[in-house]
Amino acid sequence: MKYILTFFVVLVLSSSEQGFKVGDTLPEIEMQDLNGEVLKLSSLRGKMVFVDFWASWCKPCRKENPEIVRMYLKYKDEEFENGNGFTVFGVSLDKKQEAWKKAIVKDSLIWENHVSDLRGWGNAVAQDFGISSLPMSYLIDGEGNVVAVNPRGDKLEKELKRNRKSTSFFKSLFK
Repeated sequence: MKYILTFFVVLVLSSSEQGFKVGDTLPEIEMQDLNGEVLKLSSLRGKMVFVDFWASWCKPCRKENPEIVRMYLKYKDEEFENGNGFTVFGVSLDKKQEAWKKAIVKDSLIWENHVSDLRGWGNAVAQDFGISSLPMSYLIDGEGNVVAVNPRGDKLEKELKRNRKSTSFFKSLFK
C-alpha cells in the first residue's frame, strides 16, 4: 500500500509541474530556423499562434500534420478577438536536420516558423516547458497568452472559431 501511495504522489506532482495552463503567458522561445537564423516566438505577437512541439520520427505528429495544414490554410487570414491572422510555430525535437527538412517538405508544412536546436529530447525549450510526450501544443493569442492546451483535431478548429472576431449580433450573444 505504501508503494501505491508513493506512486500516486509522484504521478500527481510530476503532472502538476508540466507545461502551462489556459491564461498563462508563454515565455519566449528563441531558436534557430532551417537557415540557421534565430527566430523568436515574440516576433509573431499580434497573431493567433499554434505552438507545435513535434518531430519527424513521431508518427502521431505526422498523422496530425495534414489537419494543422488545413487549419493554417483556412484561418491564416482571419481576424481574431486578440490577434490578426493565424500561424504555426513548429518546435522540432529532431536530432538530424535532413530528416527535419524532409518531413517539412513531405507534410507540406508551408508556414515559415520552423525551429529546432537538433538536440532531440534534450531540446532546451521542450525541457523548460516540461514536454514529456509528442505531439504537444499550445494555442496562444496575440499577446502570447494560452487559450488552449494541446488542441488537436476538432478542438483546434473549435478554439479558432471561438476566438474569431465577433462580426454579428447573434455571435456576441452566445459567446
